[in-house]
Amino acid sequence: MDQLFDVSLFNSALRMVTPILLAALGGAICSRAGLFNVGLEGLVLFGAFFAIVGNFLTGSVWLAVLFAVVCVMLFSLIFGYLSIHLKANAIIVGISLNFLALGLTSFCLRAIFHVKGAYYDKDMKGLPQLDIPLIKDIPWGGGVISGHSPLVYLAIILVFVFQYFLFRTVRGFRLLAVGENPVAAKSLGIKVTRIQYGAVLISGLLCGLAGAQLSLGQVTMFTENMTSGRGFIALVATMLGQSNPLGVAASSMLFGFMDAVSIRLQGFSMPTNFTNMLPYVVTLVMMFFFKNKSYVQEARKANESSR
Repeated sequence: MDQLFDVSLFNSALRMVTPILLAALGGAICSRAGLFNVGLEGLVLFGAFFAIVGNFLTGSVWLAVLFAVVCVMLFSLIFGYLSIHLKANAIIVGISLNFLALGLTSFCLRAIFHVKGAYYDKDMKGLPQLDIPLIKDIPWGGGVISGHSPLVYLAIILVFVFQYFLFRTVRGFRLLAVGENPVAAKSLGIKVTRIQYGAVLISGLLCGLAGAQLSLGQVTMFTENMTSGRGFIALVATMLGQSNPLGVAASSMLFGFMDAVSIRLQGFSMPTNFTNMLPYVVTLVMMFFFKNKSYVQEARKANESSR
């Protein structure tokens, strides 16, 4: 048991949770604005792909992250335009975006890199790993907290930033008002459409960072469908956390920890197919305990708010 639950497991869990947490925060912001964003999976996949493309074109890991964020924000605008401006069903638009990402990234992988399945360049540099002074020397805790990419620490900071923004600022209250009752918010002079577009762009930014962490912070490569359902897990984390940043962070930590455990169990000669399904089994189990129906109402409002 000590070989299973050691420092490296929790260090790995913190790294694994980052893409899920960033995407889940994006989903929470959209949810608070009255938009049920099912397209998190596709947006994260776009982020992972364009981060590798940006690194390939520029040779700079930070320009690659910026390139991924900009590209994903553009694709998120497609979701926003269809669901907000054209009054399309947000759930159907999100599902379509997921299929678009799966097909388009596979096509571009062949068109740009002339390979099938995966692209890897041994000379490509990923995100740097930061050793935090003083903290790295703390027994056990230093081994867990220190030695991660900057996006890991950024994700943790953003949890508290969004918690403060949503519940302590005027703009945050306006965003909540738009999600609760867009008609009443519009009657008070709040620019509903502008706030919803802003939420969609923030969601795209966070999903771009999540994809960059996945392809540059963990493996420094891209494989077809490398998100492997992490976007859907992020959606469940948003639901379990009730679109509250602290609750979303707690839910994401659970799924990230199970992801790390599944990888660790492979070292104990357990079947890969069994270990790979653990995070998704936990996702299904947690949904049995999810009895609050408010998110169903939010999904309904997402379809009705722009009508």
